[in-house]
Amino acid sequence: MPGTRRTPLRAVLLPLALGLLLPLLTGCGGAADADGPGGGGRTVTVTVGYQSKTINTVTAGTLLRSLGYFEEELAARGRKDGVSYKVVWQDYATGAPITAQMTAGKIDIGSMGDFPLLINAARGKQLRQPTRLVSVTGYNLRGGLNTVMTAPGSPVRSLADLRGRKVSTSVGSAADGTLVRALRRAGVDPGKDIRKLNQQPSVGASALTAGSVDALSQFVAWPGLLAFEGRATALYDGAELNLPTFHGVTVREKFAQERAGVLDDFLAAQRRATDHLRTRPVAAAESVAKETGLPAEVVHLYNGAQGIATFDPELRPELIDALKQDVPLLRDAGLVGDVDVDAFVDRAPQERAERRTAYPKAGAAKPELWLKGRSDTRTFDSPKALLKAVGDAGRDVRAAYVPDAVTGTSWFADKAVWVVEGAELRAFVTPAGARAYVAGHAGARVVDYPTALGLAAS
Repeated sequence: MPGTRRTPLRAVLLPLALGLLLPLLTGCGGAADADGPGGGGRTVTVTVGYQSKTINTVTAGTLLRSLGYFEEELAARGRKDGVSYKVVWQDYATGAPITAQMTAGKIDIGSMGDFPLLINAARGKQLRQPTRLVSVTGYNLRGGLNTVMTAPGSPVRSLADLRGRKVSTSVGSAADGTLVRALRRAGVDPGKDIRKLNQQPSVGASALTAGSVDALSQFVAWPGLLAFEGRATALYDGAELNLPTFHGVTVREKFAQERAGVLDDFLAAQRRATDHLRTRPVAAAESVAKETGLPAEVVHLYNGAQGIATFDPELRPELIDALKQDVPLLRDAGLVGDVDVDAFVDRAPQERAERRTAYPKAGAAKPELWLKGRSDTRTFDSPKALLKAVGDAGRDVRAAYVPDAVTGTSWFADKAVWVVEGAELRAFVTPAGARAYVAGHAGARVVDYPTALGLAAS
């Protein structure tokens, strides 16, 4: 029209081209901002999902974050490639929301337990946002990271006693897997014989304390915390299953491909955090306690040198085999279809690592004593020697830990069930474990903790 000013074609196309380009920049394995510090640079944001209170993931979460190792690795990379890297840490109570955020492309790297890892693999494939398992954080070769607990003084003395009762767990978690397997071995149908409540760990813990459920099956660190606080007693030690359980690190496949160097930096940082935890376990426990609000004594029960968990990033064959055995349980629960575990596991990033420490396989735990004001602990060759030292130390004892005589699971000495057999003292995580031992050993008998202390001193 006469008098109308025509817009040049390039003035239309240029904003359009920039609009199309921006998603490509921001979607390249972590959000990329056009302007970084100082202007003219570029900032890449890497988002890490973790579970602060699931303390067997600390080398890829709570402890790693507090040490700043990942940021250090990325800063070194940034000086080489001229990119500024920013890490965003997102804390969750369980693995499920981490998986939801990963499959939405909003979390790049996440850590979670073995059952949630399988759900992570299944959801990623289903939603065409595939993920890969690239490392392990903490593991227990017998399954001792999960425990079934009851309230103190509960009439429930065995898994068989749970028939017709309410049990809280987190469906789809390794703790739920432990519950299902344990009940089946005890001849109890987990689908018909109990009333299972699907609850967050904190909700289930409160329900147990309030008496609205009869038992709680949960993962680290809830069982140890409830025992330490005197709010629950162990009914079933997951290590009785003698099947490995672990926590690991999963990554979006697209991120791993487009930001392989950043993933390498994360795994390098995780190895540094693992070295720190293994060489300075008490300091690590104090650090995690400060970050999470958990008692350091509980953190050390699981993560200490003699703790229930062993920390090693390697994708050990026995752990991967155990993961394959977990698939049928999740499939029966309708949570996954078939999961190709071998395709989910990606060993390449670990194999690229330059700074790899070969950690030995977990050995038998020893009795351990932590005294007040000390930054180290003492170990002993026998439970009796530990109890003698506890008696000698008196009020200076901060925590004493003792392995179960059969499963090897470490537990608080004053919360353990003690058995005297001749001149020997043996500890058990559960009353049922102690009763089973006494039934098979003539002359053995259960004694309370004060009596065990007295026998050790005599």
